[in-house]
Amino acid sequence: MSTSSGIRQLRNTPLLGNLWRRLQAVPAPVAEDSILLRVLVQALVIVGIVATDIAAETQLSLWAVPLSIAGATWSWYRRRRPNVPIKFLIAIGMLVALALFFQGLFASAINATNDTRLVLAQLLIQLQVLHSFDLPRRKDLGYSMVIGLILLGVAGTISETLAFGPLLLVFLALALPTLVLDYRSRLGLNPGKSKQAAVKRKPKETRKLFTFYLLLFTLIVGLGLGIFALLPRFPGYQLRTFPVSAPINVEGEFDSSRIFNPRSGKAGNEGTGQGIGSGPGQVDENFYSGFNTEMNLNLRGEMKPQVVMRLRSQAQGFLRVLAFDRYTGQGWQISRNETTQKVNRPSWTYQFFLNVLPTANRVEEVIQTYTVISDMPNLIPVLSQPRQIYFPTQEIAVDTEGGLRAPVGLGEGLTYSVISQVPYRNRAVLSKVKPLSPNSRNYKDIRNYYLQVPPKIASKVKQRTEELLALSPQPIISPYEKALYLAQAVKQRYAIEPNLPFFEEDEDMVEAFLFKYQGGYPDHFSTVLAVMLRSIGIPARLVAGYAPGEFNPFTGFYIVRNTDAYAMTEVYFPNHGWFAFDPIPGHELIPPSIEENQTFSVLRQFWNWVAGWLPSPVAGFLNTLFGGLIGWLLATVAWLWGVFSQGWGGLFMGLLFAICLGFLGWLGWNQWRAWRYRRWLAKLPPMERLYQQMLGWLSTQGFRKHPAQTPLEYAHESQQHHSGGLAQTIEEITHAYVSWRYGGQTANVNDLRERLQALKKKPVRKAFKS
Repeated sequence: MSTSSGIRQLRNTPLLGNLWRRLQAVPAPVAEDSILLRVLVQALVIVGIVATDIAAETQLSLWAVPLSIAGATWSWYRRRRPNVPIKFLIAIGMLVALALFFQGLFASAINATNDTRLVLAQLLIQLQVLHSFDLPRRKDLGYSMVIGLILLGVAGTISETLAFGPLLLVFLALALPTLVLDYRSRLGLNPGKSKQAAVKRKPKETRKLFTFYLLLFTLIVGLGLGIFALLPRFPGYQLRTFPVSAPINVEGEFDSSRIFNPRSGKAGNEGTGQGIGSGPGQVDENFYSGFNTEMNLNLRGEMKPQVVMRLRSQAQGFLRVLAFDRYTGQGWQISRNETTQKVNRPSWTYQFFLNVLPTANRVEEVIQTYTVISDMPNLIPVLSQPRQIYFPTQEIAVDTEGGLRAPVGLGEGLTYSVISQVPYRNRAVLSKVKPLSPNSRNYKDIRNYYLQVPPKIASKVKQRTEELLALSPQPIISPYEKALYLAQAVKQRYAIEPNLPFFEEDEDMVEAFLFKYQGGYPDHFSTVLAVMLRSIGIPARLVAGYAPGEFNPFTGFYIVRNTDAYAMTEVYFPNHGWFAFDPIPGHELIPPSIEENQTFSVLRQFWNWVAGWLPSPVAGFLNTLFGGLIGWLLATVAWLWGVFSQGWGGLFMGLLFAICLGFLGWLGWNQWRAWRYRRWLAKLPPMERLYQQMLGWLSTQGFRKHPAQTPLEYAHESQQHHSGGLAQTIEEITHAYVSWRYGGQTANVNDLRERLQALKKKPVRKAFKS
């Protein structure tokens, strides 16, 4: 049976036949005949689809773009026909798309990704492809424009890189002429009516139109970038939907004592995790040598920069990976590597609950989401004190030093989220912490693992440490202040030695650093500080991880590279926990933490760029000036908030302040308009200035000149509303203005001005007829 006979049979059925006749009786829609508008709308849709592909790393455009173009072409040729069969097929296709949408939602719930943005984008793309086969009216094209805009917005929320930025500019460049053509279509302007005149004016009009679009595009981009730079960036994750990858099934039993890298490394970075802790060797070009059960400090060389992950976090901070407790003379070991604790999660959730050490410090909850870009070891980077982690495996492990391990390596594309309780670093409180007492409950463990120093160097290191502390102008008693002072001393008195030779087999690294080379590699500084603190009875260990990375204000992500990996010194303070110190030259002494924020990051980066071109005294003065202004503004806002939040009295004060502020704003606006008006008048020729002054004064008296009136018509009408003297003055000034403007005749401006000033002094009731 042919398709036409089948359609005829459907028409003869009672239900579909009645519906078919009603659809046929509907008047044909007013078709949109602008080919340029249709092409631009289709280009906007294509940009939205491609942007979604780039942001989500999908391949939807391979089928969606050709089908959408084919549908738009079909719609152009069939724009004046009812196309009832096509409408039925489109309706069926939309039902199928809706079913696929619900299937995607169900799959995202099963996988616990809780991110339905891509599922929504796929639905919109499917609907747009179907919709493109029926675009007769301008309104239908408007729907396509909105879908393109929504797709661009979805791509913006998904994107983690700047690849989305150029597409945003392309979309804006296409949207401006599209909106102009859409507005002309709404007004009923048909460019084809005066085709001959349009051809004559085409070169000149094209240049004007291009210049207009270019200026408008530049204005919008400049205004948008200005707003973007000034816009405060508050911490994200106000909604608790944490991204996490699809589940990873692990075969075999999880050996939590093993640390393995994506490929075998060199000298202390073997894939099995049983690295060599001493002896000469070369640094792996891709992987940091400290991410292992042992850390060899006798390696030489450097890594090649490579992006390893992208991080979205409410606050920046050191991304802790693992810590070492036993110093071997040329490296570090995790002495209790076999003692790890496995943590399992329920089958219905991806959430692991971890034990957090009690602390007397105030803590702040910080949420992070990590996306792995290149293969990494099975060590899970987190901020300090992770409390909950959303990870796609069934179990993870926690070692004795607080490091997290996964049963598999962190592969490219893996995503996980972490909630940490990051402690505040209050120097005033920590400076009052007393040294560890032998009567402490955990003194034995602390002494056995975090006060160990090789006997052959213990006395020499202790003597050197006490010599540095003796250089302080005032005696230092507090362990925290000692750690702070020693970290600064090591940073300032020793230098990084990039050409450091290999250590001999029986040579101690700390001894060589302090007494032979007067410096070393970056990780050597942290080792030296840890051993020096141990020599005077302050518990310390070495912690390895990543610096916060480079913050990208356009995407909101921190870009972390393999070269951001390094080691710091962690110091233990009773009842307060572990705090890190960074003695490496060129680094901040205290690593960034929750006290730092990126609220005005773009403005700060822009100012840093500008300040780099200014002389130091000028940059310092401007820094002080702007810092004072911003500080005063923030203090004022804080004071107002404190006043207005005090119950009903504060509410009344707030309303009163708002009224006063509104009045002052209105007064300032009027004064600014008056000043602009006076400046405008001052630039006019004397005769025109007098005429405009007359029109302005009459406007305030209720007799405004209509824009369509000529000067003489306005003067003639004034005869019916004003008394003789005023009407005569209006007529004389108007005729003098017209004669000057169009006839080039001069007039006695001073005399006319004096007559106008005299009339202004009279009461209004005498100037108008009763």
